[in-house]
Amino acid sequence: MGRYNFCNGKKHNQRLNEKFESACIDKEIIILDIADEYNYMNPELIELLKDSVDHYLEL
Repeated sequence: MGRYNFCNGKKHNQRLNEKFESACIDKEIIILDIADEYNYMNPELIELLKDSVDHYLEL
């Protein structure tokens, strides 16, 4: 398992912790806070996600 949990907001992080509590132990939580205004697989969203996680994953 990875060492990070990426969430789009605090509410998503809370849901993740409630559903998968044991899998979230000792994970660093990264809140991306990306506006929910993109369609599925939108190229701009994909680039934004890559830019947001690159620092952590060294893509």
